[in-house]
Parts: sequence; C-alpha cells; structure tokens
Amino acid sequence: MATILEQCHIQPSPSNVNEFTLPLVSFDIVCLDFNPVYGLLFFEFPCSKDHFLETIVPKLKQSLRETLKHFLPFSGNIIRPINSGWPISRYVLGDSVSLTIAQCDKDFNHLTGYHPRAAGEFYSCLPELPPATHSSDFIIFPVTALQVTLFPGHGIGIGFTNHHTIGDANTIFGFVRAWATVTRFGGDSRLFEDQLLPFYDRTSIADPEGLDSIYWELMKKCRPVDSPTLKFNLDSNRVRATFVMTKDDVKKLKNYVLGKLPKTNHVSSFTVICAHLWVCLAKSLAAIGEDVADDEVEYFCFPADCRAHLNPPLPANYFGNCLAFLKAEIAHGKLKTNEGFLIAAESIGDAIQNTVYNKKGILDGAENWPSDYWKLEGKRIVGVSGSPRFDLYDADFGWGTPKKLEDNNTDGDTDTSMSFCKSRDFQGGFEIGLSRPKVLVEAFARMFTILPGNP
Repeated sequence: MATILEQCHIQPSPSNVNEFTLPLVSFDIVCLDFNPVYGLLFFEFPCSKDHFLETIVPKLKQSLRETLKHFLPFSGNIIRPINSGWPISRYVLGDSVSLTIAQCDKDFNHLTGYHPRAAGEFYSCLPELPPATHSSDFIIFPVTALQVTLFPGHGIGIGFTNHHTIGDANTIFGFVRAWATVTRFGGDSRLFEDQLLPFYDRTSIADPEGLDSIYWELMKKCRPVDSPTLKFNLDSNRVRATFVMTKDDVKKLKNYVLGKLPKTNHVSSFTVICAHLWVCLAKSLAAIGEDVADDEVEYFCFPADCRAHLNPPLPANYFGNCLAFLKAEIAHGKLKTNEGFLIAAESIGDAIQNTVYNKKGILDGAENWPSDYWKLEGKRIVGVSGSPRFDLYDADFGWGTPKKLEDNNTDGDTDTSMSFCKSRDFQGGFEIGLSRPKVLVEAFARMFTILPGNP
C-alpha cells in the first residue's frame, strides 16, 4: 500500500482567462459514460524522503500550475445537462486539479519489470477522480486527478487518471509530456518552441451529417453514469506482464503476410502485431482448457485517430477525443488454425482500409458507431488500449526518461483489452501489456515467442 503524505488541489498559474468553455463534439459525447483513463510512469531516480518533499514536490507543483495555464480544461469539469442544454467542458477561475503526494515501500524494481506481477500491486499508485456533484439541472464531473509517489532510495511514480470525455490518449499524453517539459526546463518557453501547446478550435471540425446531435440524442436516452470508475479486478490471481516485439520481429511478420497474401489491404506494424496477439490469445485459451465453441465469433476492436483523416484535417495537437471505432471479426476456431494469423491480419487490414481509407471519408457510417459498439455487449471481444504511435518514454521531468510505462486501463473487472506503445529499449520496437489470470498469461507467453512463418 501507499501512504498518503499530502492531498492538495493545484490551480493554474494566474492568467487573464476567467472562464474557458469548449462544446463537446460527437467524439467526446460518445465517451461520457466510458471508464476513466489510467496510466503510470515510473522513473528511476534514487532520492530521500526529505529531498522529495523539500525539492521535488514543490517544483512539480509549480510546473503543474504553469502547465495547467495552457491546458485549462484539465483543471475544469465536464458539465452534463440532465433535461435541456448541451454538454460542455468548462473551466472557471478557482477550478483545480486534485494532486496526491504519497510514499510506497513496494519493490520498485519488481513493479517496473516485464515479468508477471500481481495487477493489484499498482492500484495504490493510481489516483481516483473526485466524485461528481449534482444539481437539479446538471451533473458536474471533475476530469483530472494526479498522484506522485516516492519509492525511497529508488524512484518516483507519476499516476494520472482522466475522465475519458476530456480527451483521448493523444491529448492526455500531450499534457503529461508538456508537464514534464515545464518541470525539466523550469518554465513554459519550450512548450512554444517544441509545439506542445494544444489546439482548441472546435469549429475546425466539419459536421455536415449532424453527428454531434445524433450522438447527444443517443446519450440522452441513457441513464447518466454518476461518476464513471473502472472496477479493478482485485483477484490475486490476475497479473500484468509486458511483452516486447522488436523491429526485426515486425519485419518478419510483414514479409510473411506480403508473401502469402500479396494483394491484402493495409499491411502495417499495427496490423501484424495485433493479428499475432489475437491468435496467441485464442490459442492460449485452448491451451488452458477454456471451452470456446469453434463457431463463436470473436471481435477485435480498436480505435483509429481521425485527426489527419478528417476533411479538413485537424492538427496532431487537437485537444479532445478524435477516434473512429473499428472492428474485425472471425470465428474462434479459425483463429486457432495454422492460417489463423493470416486470416486475422487480413481481417484487421480490411477493417482499417474500409474505415480509415474509405473513399467516402473516415466518418462514413459513423452515425452507427455507438449502436455497433453497444451491440457487442456480451460478445467475445479483444481490444487494444493505446497506440504504437504513442511514446511517453520521451517524457523527462529532469530525472531521465521513464523506466516503465504501465497502462492500467486493461485491468477492469470485465476488460479484455491489451495495451500498446513504443518500446523503451528497442528502436522501432513495441511493448504490449497484458492483464489476465496468471495461467492465461503464462500460456500467452509461450505462444508469443512463436512467430508465424518461422521455420
């Protein structure tokens, strides 16, 4: 467990902005009832408790104030009307971010390893969002909670929890990277130089099909979730493990697909890695004796960043959610066959080609995305959290780059997702995080090392 040393609220540094409001668009509205986004960064930085409290913490607080001045929505709230009105993100002068300062005596090197570790060991380093507040007309949701945890003599953990409606991983990682930059350089000038400031213009998103209104009408029919929380699985048998795929591994998988299916759509690193993971999971279930009918359909669900694919395109630093919903589907029995990898790679590639590179635009059929997603309830689903494009291993608070990134979004009671990010140690490589029962993770580890097409 972690011992809480201080609980405080950090307001943005003074500016001439007393209120800042953003209307929610379709990409945000659909996330209103989603689980929060959780993440942990571990930094190897041996220091004493005195140095931590007297030097590190004050510096982090000041840099957080400076960073929030440019990321005001993170200090604000999501305002969800109950009867009439439009949902918004709103910051008003006096709003703040919850910050917890803690100390943990768990084994730092164990937590930052790649081997299976009990999933529950991480939760005391993750902050919870403050509860929602209610009025007769609105529900008000805080959107950000942060925690800085000292591992005396070993390192520091930065935990962050965000209401999904405020932004996707691209937005949240942008904030964390900006906070690290301000901390490291002692001011916000590098945010301008390195183009780390967010782009807020919601009028840049064309909505000729009226998706904003369609999604809001759908969400109004749902009972508002009081305060979305991820129900962590506290089963002591559930473990987290990280698997690495090198650049050479990915190249072998791509060449195998192109050799066998030269006309297949969209053969990318993401496509072949996900296909391999999907097949490994299916075979692992069989290996541990889990009874799944061969004709039962499995769905591989994953998001795609829309920013560069909208018309007109949005800049990479657009603040908010901007994700498309994609899915591939295959009968469980086919995934376990010798051709399972090729079938999965082709199915995932087709899903990307038919949505991201749709000639009618990436939003073609987007009015059906929420209902398509809801229809999968109770189905066999494998999902991906994160992206191979994301790289928080370059976030440097002045203590060096992180030793380990943990994506705790995959620890839900019913979650069947995997996390995905760039590798810390291997140029062009990737890390995959898996949180499942120990026996399944062990079976998966054996399957993972067997690459399709290898002699």
